[in-house]
Amino acid sequence: MIELQPPPNRERSVLGGPLAMCSVAPRTGFFRDGCCRTGPDDAGLHTVCAVMTEEFLAFSRSRGNDLSTPRPEWEFPGLVAGDRWCLCALRWREAYEAGMAPKVVLEATHERTLAVIPREWLDQHAIA
Repeated sequence: MIELQPPPNRERSVLGGPLAMCSVAPRTGFFRDGCCRTGPDDAGLHTVCAVMTEEFLAFSRSRGNDLSTPRPEWEFPGLVAGDRWCLCALRWREAYEAGMAPKVVLEATHERTLAVIPREWLDQHAIA
């Protein structure tokens, strides 16, 4: 397993500390740097570091966002259960409201997520 190192930035997590890496295998994030960082071009707010499950992947596919099929043209490998991925905050919220939200890695989830998802919801699904 690849050891995750803190990103070289000053962005903060929902815990208030430095934003940790989410995943480099597969390489995730809007900027494909392994972090759930965001910026002005990230209309989807890809800020929630989530651990994929078969149930969530099926839920996302049923909502028109197939995260399982590789899309090399977008540098997207296709995800499997157990992968960590920077999800769109609204998709995670939708899954939560449907009872299908995957677990989250709080130290790797960007603080801007809190504009869309209450901290209590994230805490309920935090990786212990």
